[in-house]
Amino acid sequence: MTTSFLRSTALALLAAIAAPAAQPAFAATEPGAIVAHYVEVAHAKFTDSLAAAKELAVAVDQLIADPNDETLTAARTAWIKARVPYQQTEVYRFGNAVVDEWEGKVNAWPLDEGLIDYVDASYGSESEENALFVANVIANPTIRIDGKEVDATKLTPEFLAGTLQEAGGVEANVATGYHAIEFLLWGQDLNGTGPGAGKRPATDFDTKNCTGGNCERRAAYLKAATGLLVADLGEMVAQWAPQGGAAKTVSADPKAGLSAILTGMGSLSYGELAGERMKLGLMLHDSEEEHDCFSDNTHNSHYYDAVGIRSAYTGEYVRPNGTRLTGPSLSELVAAKDAALDAEMKAKLDTTIAAMQAMVKRAETVEAYDQMIGEGNAEGNATVQAAIDGLVAQSKTIERVISALDLGTIELEGSDSLDNPNAVFQ
Repeated sequence: MTTSFLRSTALALLAAIAAPAAQPAFAATEPGAIVAHYVEVAHAKFTDSLAAAKELAVAVDQLIADPNDETLTAARTAWIKARVPYQQTEVYRFGNAVVDEWEGKVNAWPLDEGLIDYVDASYGSESEENALFVANVIANPTIRIDGKEVDATKLTPEFLAGTLQEAGGVEANVATGYHAIEFLLWGQDLNGTGPGAGKRPATDFDTKNCTGGNCERRAAYLKAATGLLVADLGEMVAQWAPQGGAAKTVSADPKAGLSAILTGMGSLSYGELAGERMKLGLMLHDSEEEHDCFSDNTHNSHYYDAVGIRSAYTGEYVRPNGTRLTGPSLSELVAAKDAALDAEMKAKLDTTIAAMQAMVKRAETVEAYDQMIGEGNAEGNATVQAAIDGLVAQSKTIERVISALDLGTIELEGSDSLDNPNAVFQ
């Protein structure tokens, strides 16, 4: 069910992107028009992310009301569907401070899951970096934070967001967002770089036939976390509405708006996605460096990030209902100045998408992403490396676009795994 949905979604998206379209008479070379369309697409993507999160919340309510294999599978499927539009928004994080400051509430990773719920003995019992490494707030109505006892009786959205999130100043104490929800739906993936995702049973939410203990509190945590996700996404929809703060900020200076678009493209392409999310895990051959690690959904997560980067350049976005948004784009602005550079940029983006598609196909037919990055898996490693190479190559062309548009110095996100690999092993 999940795989077929994602395959059909990806095919529809690719078909819509590839389909020839009549070119309307946009004021294509006007930076103000390009930035205005960028805002319009951002609002659409966050709106679609919110709608998908609301569907996830409904599925979670059904799971809690009637925990069984069918409702658990439905909730998991809704979570994976919710990732499709959201991952396409990550290109707005870099270059837009309001998104970057907000993003930790909804997509922070990796997380020390022992903060939230029970974990396997192989997880360990303590961490020098995190006093709450195995706090297990679901099992413990009182926990100690910074040496003080904290009442955790009520697992409310306010408690998760205000007290537990990054408790003790530790970033790995992720208590909210997609990945906290993912852990609660799948449980730990104890397979390393072997086959299989998390295998949490539906009975972990069944108060009448409870496995794992504390089923009522686990359900309360899941409901609170899902409600928070909906609320947080609603906040970002408002930010990108025509009179919203993010929309006004990026539109105030069209040239700065162009810089924001390219900062998002370049930083997500290079330091964040190619470096931190992909190359690091490949170098270490470590499944703990996998973005959607509990669900084995990482291949889709990376793919839709790449689709979002391409969208920021072309101005095209295919909504979950098949509607295709187009408008004035960076591509048209670059083409007006240097048609060859625009062709190069689009070709590089296409090459990356093709490499990501190959990775997705392998994940659906051969092995999951965490297996691909496993030590000794030459073919799997090469599949991931090809996608990394595509991202690095397109980043170099993005830098040339910045220069061609005379946008001054733009700092793009870097990564030790790409810029200083030896540091990774120190």
